[in-house]
Amino acid sequence: MLYANILGEGPEELLILHGFLGMGDNWKTHARQWATMGYRVHLIDQRNHGRSFWDSTFDYPTLAEDLATYVEHHKISNAWLLGHSMGGKTAMYFSCLYPQKVKGLMVADIGVKNYPPHHQAILAGLEALDRTLLTSRTEADDILQSYVEQAGIRQFLLKNLYRKTPDTLALRVNVEVLKTAAAAIGEALPASFAYAGPVLFLKGALSNYILPDDHGQILAHFPQSSFETIANSGHWLHAENPTEFMQVVNQWMTSNGA
Repeated sequence: MLYANILGEGPEELLILHGFLGMGDNWKTHARQWATMGYRVHLIDQRNHGRSFWDSTFDYPTLAEDLATYVEHHKISNAWLLGHSMGGKTAMYFSCLYPQKVKGLMVADIGVKNYPPHHQAILAGLEALDRTLLTSRTEADDILQSYVEQAGIRQFLLKNLYRKTPDTLALRVNVEVLKTAAAAIGEALPASFAYAGPVLFLKGALSNYILPDDHGQILAHFPQSSFETIANSGHWLHAENPTEFMQVVNQWMTSNGA
């Protein structure tokens, strides 16, 4: 069973799926706001991430089935579904396979197309951390700096550290499995997959993950899609411009029956 931090009492259910190398807690600030607005927010850790279980199988059909098991366990009949990056692809799969369970789908900065592997340097840095007896976050950051130049991305990755013993740190992500899953992470949505419900695709203005030329392909799978761009943000649009992100998402959910 997937681990989740659940905030709020409902009556609306909102399931949030983090991106590659993230965790549900990356969304805690947003979740607290939604919890005050009548949502029961599920910050879900996908397998091999956060506090969820580790397993050698890692692909989108499996991640979607993990979510189906979670939904059944929590007796959720109908939910809003929000996914970022890899979590967005998982959310797409789930919506196409279980459309009756989805009230509306929100996809943050990922399209339906194939994406070539592009996390090699990050994974190499995490592998270096995984093979080191770490005693402090400063030590981990010094090691990671040789692989990842951007301080913001390093801080995001270092959120995966936890205190394994009083004196040592370890990573929550399963680096050994994830480093071999790059092709699976980038796979396109199967051609036959479609979801007829309302969908919102959100793009970071400074990100190239969703291009204007991708809209036609997206609409072929999700004909009720609308598209919004979040200003002054890249791929981590929800963290880089949280105010506008929340405004756009809230307005869209309200207009679609929240």
